[in-house]
Amino acid sequence: MDYKNSGVDIEAGYKSVELMKEHVKKTMRPEVLGGLGGFAGAFDLSKIKDMEEPVLLSGTDGCGTKVKLAFVMDKHDTIGIDAVAMCVNDIACSGGEPLFFLDYIACGKNYPEKIATIVSGVAEGCLQSEAALVGGETAEHPDLMPEDEYDLAGFAVGVVDKKDLITGENIKPGDALIGIASTGVHSNGFSLVRKVFEMTEESLNTFYDELGKTLGEALIAPTRIYVKGLKAVKAAGVTIKGCSHITGGGFYENIPRMLPDGVKAEIKKDSYEVPAIFKLLAAKGDIAEQMMYNTFNMGIGMVLAVDAADAEKTIEALATTGDKACVIGEVISGDKGVDLI
Repeated sequence: MDYKNSGVDIEAGYKSVELMKEHVKKTMRPEVLGGLGGFAGAFDLSKIKDMEEPVLLSGTDGCGTKVKLAFVMDKHDTIGIDAVAMCVNDIACSGGEPLFFLDYIACGKNYPEKIATIVSGVAEGCLQSEAALVGGETAEHPDLMPEDEYDLAGFAVGVVDKKDLITGENIKPGDALIGIASTGVHSNGFSLVRKVFEMTEESLNTFYDELGKTLGEALIAPTRIYVKGLKAVKAAGVTIKGCSHITGGGFYENIPRMLPDGVKAEIKKDSYEVPAIFKLLAAKGDIAEQMMYNTFNMGIGMVLAVDAADAEKTIEALATTGDKACVIGEVISGDKGVDLI
């Protein structure tokens, strides 16, 4: 008896590392010390000495049951972008710059080519957010997980000067709420999605005219990363008073997280076109509107609160990074919460 016969293939692990090195190399920043394969990822923090009061930010998350979609479609090159996005978008929400990222892949069996493909997506997410992929772990779990399945999670660290932290404390009535477009369902609500649509090849390969693509193509679209967009807004001289990443819990749970006491968000539902995938979900699943806005991002991946006079400048700055945005509402007096009108 040996380790391989018990279900763990160390040689496959070595091969996975070799195959992923080319992807990891693309994400390197000057601050990264050493290469892939060390016991710890090393990152030089000398540059943060230029900040008055540097504050480290961290975020960890996974892709939820969206990975089931990747299994059925046998498409593994974008799920890594989702893992990065879920972490770095949270850091950006606080005004921070993501510095580095680590991934964790648990699998029933280590297929090196598949693992390398997953990591290629992680590396792409790191490139989009300008974070270095400094390490990770691939854990083979025989008998705990089916051989062809895996789970993916990540952890990111960022930094912000304390004076630039986005806290929401200065949000006031009259401030504009800017909605930045999502790329689809992102990585939240898939437990409900899987109840509405069968996760089979036939179902996911079905073409819908209203989507202009197959159901699978619409659902697996990777989460938009907003790091560069928020940097552009800051560079334009706009003060972002509040920022909300619309993840699990949709509008109703996430928008109030950025609000101080005494104000609420008034969102105009007709201020933008809700993407077809959400209309299809609601119709096929007979899902009430309130539940849709309490589960999904409904086409808005991030909401910013800015001074009304800065609204147009904010939208123009976001356009420079390819982000579509519009005014979707305003802040009004009242008990903390969200009104959709």
